[in-house]
Amino acid sequence: MLQLQYIKEHRDECIERLKIKHVADVEQRIDEIIALDEQRRSIQKKADDIKAEQNNIAKEVGMLFKQGKREEAEAKKNLTAELKADEKRLSEQMANVEQELNTKLISLPNAPHITVPQGRTADDNLEVGRFGEMPNLGINALPHWDLCAKYNLVDFELGNKITGAGFPVYKGKGARLQRALINFFLNSAADAGYVEIQPPLMVNEASGLGTGQLPDKEGQMYAIPLDGFYMIPTAEVPITNIYRNVIVNADQFPIKHVGYSECFRREAGSYGKDVRGLNRLHEFSKVEIVVIEHPDKSYERLEEMKKHVGGLLDQLGLPYRILKLCGGDISFTSAMTFDFEVWSAAQQRWLEVSSVSNFEAFQANRMKLRFKDSDGKMKLAHTLNGSALALPRIVAALLENNQTPDGITMPECLRPYLGFDKIS
Repeated sequence: MLQLQYIKEHRDECIERLKIKHVADVEQRIDEIIALDEQRRSIQKKADDIKAEQNNIAKEVGMLFKQGKREEAEAKKNLTAELKADEKRLSEQMANVEQELNTKLISLPNAPHITVPQGRTADDNLEVGRFGEMPNLGINALPHWDLCAKYNLVDFELGNKITGAGFPVYKGKGARLQRALINFFLNSAADAGYVEIQPPLMVNEASGLGTGQLPDKEGQMYAIPLDGFYMIPTAEVPITNIYRNVIVNADQFPIKHVGYSECFRREAGSYGKDVRGLNRLHEFSKVEIVVIEHPDKSYERLEEMKKHVGGLLDQLGLPYRILKLCGGDISFTSAMTFDFEVWSAAQQRWLEVSSVSNFEAFQANRMKLRFKDSDGKMKLAHTLNGSALALPRIVAALLENNQTPDGITMPECLRPYLGFDKIS
């Protein structure tokens, strides 16, 4: 969540930045937060004054007893009882105000970076680069769902039978392609200095709150109410929460992790042609990179992460473009996000395969992830993450773009992991 001190000291700037995200009633919400903080501080002062008075009375009572003035001492003790009742009342007021203040703070999205483009929808995102050669397929080119059926790679109907729509079953060379991509992505990240983590696939509520999935995306997560757990929508959640309530050393920066996981998303409200085949699933595989960084270097690290993701797509031979997300399309938690989209030649459309984001101190503030800076002061770290990469649409583009009359040619970088050059 946004730091209360920042909101108070930079009210107008905070409002202007949140307007980029089109936050409703933003001025009112910010002023309510500031007013609640003032109320909290007022209650705290009254409570402190009462404690000071109680301490003074306790000293007076002791002196009066020593002097044999028992009646005066008892009268003072009665006054102490009244003060304790006032203190209890103030404590209850404080708890209510703090709960309301925290609720309002936690429901406020991250303030986007000042360079985030204006806009309301994905159509307003800014294309900042296009790379690779666009394939020119013949008129008989098949979309990936037909290729999956032709070569027995993915069985969507079987997944529907076992679980439901959006839970495909990968078979034969389709399963091996999944495993090859995961290993290629993990090994590439390890070569780039990321330490591998194999995280749990379920997290508790505190972890969901820490990275901002809760309460913003509660309706998109699969919940296990009996145990109070949630299936993870991305490995970002458990990996970043490793550092919840942790004070790291400044000389540890950058802390770089990579993890493979299955991801679970309800995708409520998704429908139409965009959900066919591997385009949109409820369960899918993804490799995630997560970085904990010093605030002064987080945007430098964001550029490095973008290069890493672009390098993977270059090696896979997939044409792609990078979009800088506008205020209306950027996530609740992000300060700046770049999406990577690959070209699906048979579908004739761009498919998102990665989002690389800087959350600045937003997640760290929720998680109390701090470090002691060179000036000796305790500060919040910055957190970043990115898909490197999400598999389903990568597989879709690889199958479609590399199809030939004789089969589907596999990229050179995957062949050592696959054990074959072509799907036929």
